[in-house]
Amino acid sequence: MHVRAVAASTTAFMGAAVLLLPTSAAQAAPDADNPLVVAHRGASAYAPENTLAAVDKADDMGFAWVENDVQRTKDGRLVVLHDATLARTTNVEEIYPGRAPWNVRDFTAAEIARLDAGSWFSSRYAGARVPTLQQYMRRVSRNHQKLVLEIKNPQLYPGIERQTLKVLSNEGWLSPWHLRKRLVIQSFSADTVRKVHQLRPAVKTGFLGAPAIADLPEYATFADQINSSYTTISQAYVSTIHAFEGPHGKPLEILTWTVNDAANARRVARYGVDGIITNKPDVIKRATQG
Repeated sequence: MHVRAVAASTTAFMGAAVLLLPTSAAQAAPDADNPLVVAHRGASAYAPENTLAAVDKADDMGFAWVENDVQRTKDGRLVVLHDATLARTTNVEEIYPGRAPWNVRDFTAAEIARLDAGSWFSSRYAGARVPTLQQYMRRVSRNHQKLVLEIKNPQLYPGIERQTLKVLSNEGWLSPWHLRKRLVIQSFSADTVRKVHQLRPAVKTGFLGAPAIADLPEYATFADQINSSYTTISQAYVSTIHAFEGPHGKPLEILTWTVNDAANARRVARYGVDGIITNKPDVIKRATQG
């Protein structure tokens, strides 16, 4: 455990956390990337989520950081999709009507490639496809973007951590340059975040959730970020996170999600969060960096 505070123990630190608040990022000198704005599933308010179109839309809007989700197909390919089922964001019920509940893991990559992943959002995006992780990474690379990659439902896909790292490695995303500045891997599963850290200790990792303060010393051994819903955090909690050092000897960070309005964006920025994950990156940037 590394705690950047004068408290002699975790218990003492917890009691003093509110009194020993460090200067927040929001109180520091203005910074064009403070807080960082991350386009959630791409610019998903303006293009169908997790598609190449959403990545391109974020790029067109000037946003370097995007977030995505990874699932695995029946034949072992990684695809970029938020839900464990294809029903919400594709026309799978029309194309494969007898295969409910249309779980990703019950379809091959070739079958998924037939699906329309854009029409549900707008006729303008009719024909958009569910990208494989390889296709997605190549588009992010082409756009010179940066990525927060979420491993979804790892309990459904044993070994997905190692497989995800292999795809990233094959695409050049585990180079020292990418690891320093361009990649975060996150999950709601602490076991998955821990496993990614064990497999590739240089990878920057994030845990999705809001652990109790008493548990932060353990999380700080394998997670560089604690990425919490904006509805669960306070300035004291953010400051407490910042007082711990993560596995790479730097202060823990916090990205908060999913903030889509100016008022909440300004509120969490005042708390000193390091980044805001949002469907509307333009709204958040105007509110916090105006």
